[in-house]
Amino acid sequence: MTQAKLSKERILLQALTLADSGGIEALSMRKLADALGVKAMSLYNHFANKDEIIDGLVELVIAEIEVPELAADEWKTAMLVRANSAHQALLAHPWATQTIVSRMNIGPNILAYIDTTLGCLRKAGFSIDMADHIWNAMDNHIYGFTLQELNFPLQEDEYAEAAAGFIDMIPVDKYPHMNALSRQVMAGKYNGIHDFEFGLTLILNGLDKQLR
Repeated sequence: MTQAKLSKERILLQALTLADSGGIEALSMRKLADALGVKAMSLYNHFANKDEIIDGLVELVIAEIEVPELAADEWKTAMLVRANSAHQALLAHPWATQTIVSRMNIGPNILAYIDTTLGCLRKAGFSIDMADHIWNAMDNHIYGFTLQELNFPLQEDEYAEAAAGFIDMIPVDKYPHMNALSRQVMAGKYNGIHDFEFGLTLILNGLDKQLR
């Protein structure tokens, strides 16, 4: 590939591939240039530095999230769709959650994403400051749940075996409730799998009650 064929879009798509496979910390201008078959200096004709590339990557991920429709009578459904879409996009790009929450992101995609969310909530009847509290509370749940899911040391099909392995460390006389829960998982009566929509529904139902 020659320098003339480079474009911001091509560079970002290659950077996204590298970040998805090796993490954002593994992304460097040199590795990106090597993957594109160009000299590292040629990248600076399109991006000032690595931070600018990361900003572009955040924009690509945000663009994958479905923004809510501005229909007041369906605001809870819109927020559920938004949250599930965000969760899936962040799982598809394991580096993205930590990157988003640790940076000031002001690209057009993320600004439109937030603005549309605020607009949906305001149309539903929430004040502008309450709408701000709501989308932040929802995103705290989305980001926190996603980080836990990405980093949890067990796979879902390993829960019962793990519970059996730890049961002797949680004797019933000392930890009765943890022991009872573990035995439920061991017996297959409860899978122990965390439910993304459970916490989200609690938030939305509480807000709906307040709005009414």
